[in-house]
Parts: sequence; structure tokens; C-alpha cells
Amino acid sequence: MPQRMENTERFQIDRLQQTAFGYFLEHSDPVTGLIADTALPGAPASIAATGFGLSCYPIGVERGWLSRSDAARRVVTTLRFLALSPQSRHRQATGYRGFYHHFLDMRTGERTWQSELSTVDTALLIAGCLTASAYFSGRDADECEIRALADRLYARVDWRWALNRGDTLTMGWRPPGRFLKHRWRGYSEALLLYVLALGAPGHSIEPEHYAAFAEGHDWIPVDGRPHLHAAPLFIHLFPQAWLDLRGLSDRTMRERGTDYFENTRRAIALQRDHARSNPGGFAGYGEDLWGLSACHAPRGRLRLADGRQQRLFGYVNRGAPYGLDDGTLVPWAPLACLPFEPDAAQASLVHMADSYPGLLSEGRFPGGFNPSLAAGAGPEGWIDARVVGLDQGIVVMMIENWQSGLSWALMRSMPAIRLGLERAGFDGGWLQEGEGACGNPPASRARG
Repeated sequence: MPQRMENTERFQIDRLQQTAFGYFLEHSDPVTGLIADTALPGAPASIAATGFGLSCYPIGVERGWLSRSDAARRVVTTLRFLALSPQSRHRQATGYRGFYHHFLDMRTGERTWQSELSTVDTALLIAGCLTASAYFSGRDADECEIRALADRLYARVDWRWALNRGDTLTMGWRPPGRFLKHRWRGYSEALLLYVLALGAPGHSIEPEHYAAFAEGHDWIPVDGRPHLHAAPLFIHLFPQAWLDLRGLSDRTMRERGTDYFENTRRAIALQRDHARSNPGGFAGYGEDLWGLSACHAPRGRLRLADGRQQRLFGYVNRGAPYGLDDGTLVPWAPLACLPFEPDAAQASLVHMADSYPGLLSEGRFPGGFNPSLAAGAGPEGWIDARVVGLDQGIVVMMIENWQSGLSWALMRSMPAIRLGLERAGFDGGWLQEGEGACGNPPASRARG
């Protein structure tokens, strides 16, 4: 690829990362520090989006998009609110036993949308707390408080309670006292949840609980090799926004001669193969337009631009292979896949820029689009009105992991992450290379 094109693409990626980062500045509450689930007016806060925001503030500092002191103030505001907000069985409480309800009122922190006390979304929040704690290592009052509050919030989570006397973690709980019936068993984004629960300074779970989680993995053959299957793309990506799994394998992976990073590369290849073969005959699909994951779409039987009737699924987990597909794609997928398949990701970005110029909203990708639907005047078809906090967070973090590895380095520096991975049976990669508990943080971490 000519150098000029490489520089142009890098500039575009940098710009997309900066505008995605801006979401967390524009859609955070100044009093609570909570971050909105979407950019739609009146949207509640999402604790998962808040976790992504806490993880993205260090990136903003490193990139020069806000000052270190401003970022520290934002983080300490959020952590203070989380530490002091009500924890009880009350239906409007912010959380209980250290966990938090999935959706909260932006300004009061009260539970909203009758949402569940979410174990996995709390894990994303705690991962954000730990990332901020690792970065803000200075001696001034705000940075010292950030570390103290992050330690307190992590230690308070009662991971053992969330087992509800079972062998795997439950998906959540509803006030005043009912656990959800489903559990985190089998490969999912809960990989991060288990690592945090195993490495926790208090209320930690035991390695046998991770073994029970892994027993539910769904392995399929791909080109004569075993592949750990999960159809939606986000399942592979979300844990690895924080966890550097390059070359790391647990027992199930070692038995099959692979690791989670390579498994994700195969998952991307499967999605591209699916888009290339295009069994549904959807508009635009091809090796440079792919990306099936959880996202919104219209719901019901609708007429496509080519005249066919197609059932649209609304908000579901789309994926390939063996997943739902109604022609709706997530345009953020290539950016989030840069650390794994940079050439394929950049080719897809160039293709989208050339073929779907109307996708960006204020420089940010929407939650999804469906070029098969004749919903607009342009080739994009239907475009989701939502700009989603989770999507912007994974874009910011994965671009940074591709460019500098910052998010991975910060989490490698946390002893609890090493402990959690080792108790889960992981070895190889940076664990085997003997990187110390302090890791290799960026040079500017010592400022402050």
C-alpha cells in the first residue's frame, strides 16, 4: 500500500478515535460522572458505558484531547458518586452488594427501566475503575483518591454472593430479592467477569467456578482446526479491550493448541467469509463490508430495496456462523478489530468511506445500519438513530491497543488481573514472559 494512502488512513482513524472519545465528554453528567447509554435525548446512564468512559479518559490524556487534571477530576467525580450512592435492596437503589443496576438515572443514580443488577456490566465498570487507578499514579490529592476509591469499589463487590450457591456466576439479580435464572456458562463476554472475580481482593470465587464456566464452551471445526464459537462479534472483543490475551491460553485452549487472540482472528475471518458468501443475498455484503454483533434494527416483516420481504429482528445478537442475520451490520466493527486484523479492518474502512459516506453522525458511527432497507435516499439504507456509548468505547480502546497498547499495559500492571488469569489457569504470553506486577506502563503515568 502506498505511503500516502497509509498516512491518509491513519489520519482518518485518529480522527474517528478522537470523535468517539468526545462522546464521553459530551454525554457524562457533571455531578454524578455517569455516562449515557446512547446519545438520544433523555437516555439513562449505562454502568457499562461508564466503565468504558473511565478507561478512555487516560487515552484522552495521552492523545492530548484533555488535560491530565481535567481527566482526573472526571474520574474522581464518578468514583466518589459510585462509592457514596445507595447500596441496598430498595428498588431505586443504585446497587447492592457492590454490584450496580444496568441502567441508572443520569442525575440521581437511581435504578431506571426496571433494570437488573448486572454482574457482567458491573465487571465492565470495575475494569474501568482499575484502568483509571493504574493510570493515575501521581501523588496529588485527586490521583491518590482515585486509587483509594477504585480499591474500595473493587473490594466491595460480593462475587461469591453472585454465585447464588451454584457453580457459575448468575447473570444478575432484581430487587427486592430475586436472582435471574440464567448463568454465565460457556464462552461469552463474561470472560472478563470471571477474571475479575477470581483476582478480587475480597469475596473472590474459586478456580472451579471458572472451570464450570469453561465446560460450557461451544467448539466447532474450522478448516480442520477447533474454534471456540460465539456468533456475535462483541463477545470476542469486549474482554480483550482490557485483557491482553495475545499468546495466553487456559486449559481448554491449551488442549486444542490455540489461544484467545488467535481465536478472535478466526472469528473475524468467519464473519468475512459469511459476508463474502452472503447466503441471505443482502445488499453490500462482501469481504470489505462485514460486522455482525448486538445492535438495534427495525422489527417485523419489511420490504427490502430489491422487493423481497424480510423479517427484521429488532434488538438482538446478530452473528456468524450460526447466528441471526437480517442484513443489519455494525459499522464500528473494523475499528474494533484493528489489533487483530489491521489490513482487513483498514480495507473495510476505506470501502465504507467510499460507498457509505452518510454513515457518520458528527464523526461517529451509529449503532448499526442496513443497506438492504430502502429507508433513506442514500446507499446506507436504514441507519440507527442511536450513537451508543459501548460502541464508542470499544472503538477508542481498540484503536489505542492497536497503536500503543496502552489499555492492555495498564491492566497488565494490576496484580489482581495477573492473579485472576493465573487462578483461571492461564499461562503463556506476558504471564510467561515474566512481566512484573507493575508491567510496562506509559512514560507519562508518573506525571502528576
